[in-house]
Amino acid sequence: MKYLLRFLRDLLERFARSLDLPLLAALAVLMGVGLATQYSASGESLRGVAMQGAFFGVGLVALWAASRAPARLLKQATPALFLLSLIPMVLVLFIGGGKYGNHWIKLGFFNVQPSELCKLSLPMMLAWQFDRHALPPRFGVLLKALVIISVPVGLTLLQHDLGTAVLVLATGIFVLFLAGTSWWWWGAAGALGGGGFALAMFAPITWFSFLRPYQVNRILTFRNPENDPMGAGWNILQSQIAIGGGGLTGKGWGQGTQSHLNYLPEHTTDFAFSVLAEDFGWLGVAGVLALYLFLIARCLWIAADARDPFSRLVAGTVGLSLFAYVLVNGAMISGLLPVVGVPMPLLSYGGTSAVTLLLGFGVVMALKQKRHGQRG
Repeated sequence: MKYLLRFLRDLLERFARSLDLPLLAALAVLMGVGLATQYSASGESLRGVAMQGAFFGVGLVALWAASRAPARLLKQATPALFLLSLIPMVLVLFIGGGKYGNHWIKLGFFNVQPSELCKLSLPMMLAWQFDRHALPPRFGVLLKALVIISVPVGLTLLQHDLGTAVLVLATGIFVLFLAGTSWWWWGAAGALGGGGFALAMFAPITWFSFLRPYQVNRILTFRNPENDPMGAGWNILQSQIAIGGGGLTGKGWGQGTQSHLNYLPEHTTDFAFSVLAEDFGWLGVAGVLALYLFLIARCLWIAADARDPFSRLVAGTVGLSLFAYVLVNGAMISGLLPVVGVPMPLLSYGGTSAVTLLLGFGVVMALKQKRHGQRG
């Protein structure tokens, strides 16, 4: 028995050697909360929970495999990985499907959303580009970076997936920010964005022709959903009722009325956080937000401790991207932003998003190992 215990201990140490245990522990708790939320949101159906658990399993394997990869190899393979991630982005335009556009490629009994992969491959590609030049980036390098960003963002917009396009763009912006891009560029970008917004407001035909009807309805009703409570405003109003109904401690696990009586739409995906708020109240929401905050802070700490620009930019962007996902979904379900179909990380049902997110944390763990001189 003594030798068996020693063998199991050595095996566990070898398995966990490349893993960042604080990150892994926070992710494990968050995945557990996600499965509990899915069980409640799906009307206590085990099928959806089992599928999400299987996705988490695949994601954890991807996390471990990525954490074991030498950081030098990850950096060298980045251009090829970026190009490979663009192939399904093109294919989905021809063979994809979805409720509101060509978002998904069906593979057997599950669907893959190619744009999710670009949330990781794009910042890695930008970090690889900046790593080859002095920072802050000069004009020519910055222009190359903008071209790189425009490719996956443009392909995502062609899929009529505005929410994901905004998040893919955000990952690119985070890399530019962490690379020390001049404030002059940010001022120019802000002026350009403000001018574009003003043009859209005074000449709505410019965005009515670009956006689909359901997207226009979401934008027009998100500030005053009461104007169309049985139509475009229904999602936001029901979500607000669910969040407010949870109170401080919630109605209890599986006791939320909005999801169980099917008032709350998309309760396993976009509005899963609303289900959690109704079941567990503000205390549950605060606990989950604390987990997200810890994951973000841990990534930023690893980025600050990194020795090379590639590691710093990738680790920092993974953390800031998680912040953006949580902020956008939280604002969306509470009515502060239009409903743009952005899931809450590891709480909403979804395979590609969960696997990609866990893979990203595996890459961060691999880059942390380089800082401490254990590999590559």
